[in-house]
Amino acid sequence: MSRDMWYCDEKADVSPIVSSRVRLARNLRKYPFQAVISDEASREMVGEAVGLLSRRFEPVDFDRKSESEKRALLERHCVSPEFLRAAKPKGLMMRRDERVSVMLNEEDHVRIQAIAPGEDIESAWADANQVDDFIEENMEYAFDRDYGYLTSCPTNTGTGMRASFMAHLPMMEKTGHLRNVLPSITKFGYTIRGIYGEGTEPLGSVYQVSNQVTLGKSEEDILKGLRNVAGQMVDIENRLRERAMADASGDFEDQIYRAFGILAYSRKIGADEAMSLLSNVRLGYLVGIRPKAEINGTIYQIMMDIQPGNLQWREGKELDENARDAARARFLRGVFGGTEAGKGE
Repeated sequence: MSRDMWYCDEKADVSPIVSSRVRLARNLRKYPFQAVISDEASREMVGEAVGLLSRRFEPVDFDRKSESEKRALLERHCVSPEFLRAAKPKGLMMRRDERVSVMLNEEDHVRIQAIAPGEDIESAWADANQVDDFIEENMEYAFDRDYGYLTSCPTNTGTGMRASFMAHLPMMEKTGHLRNVLPSITKFGYTIRGIYGEGTEPLGSVYQVSNQVTLGKSEEDILKGLRNVAGQMVDIENRLRERAMADASGDFEDQIYRAFGILAYSRKIGADEAMSLLSNVRLGYLVGIRPKAEINGTIYQIMMDIQPGNLQWREGKELDENARDAARARFLRGVFGGTEAGKGE
């Protein structure tokens, strides 16, 4: 896997904020919106957009990919669950480093997405805006002078921007603080979702913190508000972590070493358990507890590598649950250096 990928960057492992993302929803004026567009018009629209975007991106032959490869793209945040479910003709354009992608005919005709490691939301916004400007210079968007960019879902109308931080919040999750802050941030037009966005569950205590309101706010207003909300959550997470470290019982350190031991020596392990253990190991990294000085990759990269799609893609074949659990354990032993790794395989 190329070291240029955002999730390989060490910035993904230095704070509770794993990554920053900006998505822009756009529709082309000459085509019906996704809810009523025909397959024929969909193919024409996708073909026209691919022709333009091929000047900057490499087309992904999505239809020819295996189910594992498609799932792996979701797990690496290159596509959305909605894109996987979409039955009409669609297209995907992507930069080689997977930091920028464009989904065609998802919920809207065009979904531009840019991701940056860590808290660098400005870089994500700059990348997304550059692609947006390029498209708008060559194709006419559905735009209203009063309402802004017109989208399939009314909540995206306006800027069409969804900005988010992917945040690792294990202490807030364990103590119940996450439930307590949700009503207050909702009042300000922000929300907390699962690891793959709306309608998904958190894994390994990783959540998405994003804006809900796009109409009547500028892009700068949305980003400023997101930084403020996420900053407050990071402060709470850090305080809870410091309090747990100060506990004389040693439970905090013990759970980190136990997690490392299981990951290094297990023979079979499910995805949910592995994610929980990796969450504890990442928590240890943030406070300088590293049972193994060096591992190959970031903790978040490992979190994606052990998901079903990426696991099967790497193995080169479809696996049942039992085989996946064994393959996952084998992979983790290799990462964390269990002395028995590889024996008896």
